[in-house]
Amino acid sequence: MKYRTVFDIIGPIMIGPSSSHTAGAARIGRAARTIFGRQPKRAIITLYGSFAKTYRGHGTDVALAGGLLDFDTFDKRMVQSLDIAREEGMEIIFRESEELTDHPNTARIRLEDEEGEVEVVGVSIGGGKMEIIELNGFDLKLSGNDPVLLVLHQDQYGAVASVATVLAKHQINIGFMQVSRKEKGSQALMSIETDQKVEEEVQAAIRSLPGIHAVTIL
Repeated sequence: MKYRTVFDIIGPIMIGPSSSHTAGAARIGRAARTIFGRQPKRAIITLYGSFAKTYRGHGTDVALAGGLLDFDTFDKRMVQSLDIAREEGMEIIFRESEELTDHPNTARIRLEDEEGEVEVVGVSIGGGKMEIIELNGFDLKLSGNDPVLLVLHQDQYGAVASVATVLAKHQINIGFMQVSRKEKGSQALMSIETDQKVEEEVQAAIRSLPGIHAVTIL
């Protein structure tokens, strides 16, 4: 594992007893909310492995709720997050699964409201770090350390090239791109790490392209 700074070794500034079960979980919840684009009305959270066995004792439920409320790991409101979520009308349902997963600290989060729904799978990998490994059934590997442009699109000829052309027109360099699809000709997902910020104007230009279903920044 590569460490970028000393803080990757000593862990994050956080509220809670465990960098993996608290800080990492909070960041998974916050990433899910960012992808959803707003505060959800309902969250169904399925926990696996050690998350499922110890989530109440280690405050994983509190941390996930705090992340969904857009609280950072050190936010003092984190300890009241379940109560705050209830007061703000967010229903949170926790489920425990005995299904085996590749990582012991895994959470599947389904967010819903009257405008839509999204399902995210995240893992807490230690030291407060996390990865998003699945979005609506598409395989991913996002750390959340760098901005990522997510583009849901129809799997068709020219889709990737048209998005790259828009970025090039606005002098935005692609550092890394990953494209995944469920099956040929169905929906596909681009995850694009860029060296420059992708402004709303650029996002709007990508949304206007043929075959583009949704655009968001994580």
